[in-house]
Amino acid sequence: MAATFLDIAITPDVMDVQHEMGSDSLWQTPRSRRRADRFGDSEAGMIATRDSFYLATVSQSGWPYIQHRGGPPGFLHLLDDTTTAMADFGGNRQYITTGNLRGSDRACLFLMDYPRRAGLKIYATVEVPAAEDHPQLLAQVTPANYRARIERLFLFHLQAFDWNCPQHITPRYSAQQVAEYSQNLQQRIHDPEQENQRLQQQLARRGE
Repeated sequence: MAATFLDIAITPDVMDVQHEMGSDSLWQTPRSRRRADRFGDSEAGMIATRDSFYLATVSQSGWPYIQHRGGPPGFLHLLDDTTTAMADFGGNRQYITTGNLRGSDRACLFLMDYPRRAGLKIYATVEVPAAEDHPQLLAQVTPANYRARIERLFLFHLQAFDWNCPQHITPRYSAQQVAEYSQNLQQRIHDPEQENQRLQQQLARRGE
């Protein structure tokens, strides 16, 4: 459990519940032993292979809003060990996430890898620059051969991250993954069938 993540997530109300349930002592890491979060190889691999994630923001009314974001694998780009970025594709034109970020730049990203039962939670502050003002970054985050209109850019500045407990994550597989697994299985079945046919032919020749 990332201590920096808990610094953000654990509020006085949360501490009250932890105390009531007897778990408060489990999460009391001395602040002197903490360091700022940085993405490492595990996080980089997770980010680079995602084709979707969930993005949560908070509105002026105090209600949370969570949105599914999708694109080709790797559409969320790791720029350095504390910064990710993506192109904001045109959608239903509600602009709820973008509007919420004008009132508060705080967000939470939730990246899921269902086959591995892995979840990565990221607290970040968000910049929303105009795409035309950052041509180099725009070129970097624009997916190749992906037909979607880019309206703006999102820059996520890491505040903290943590890996989710896999206990209740049900493995799920994309159609492409199922097709790949099926192809491998069919190949494993096909190879023994061919070998069996070859042996039968050898036996038949010996019997002639």
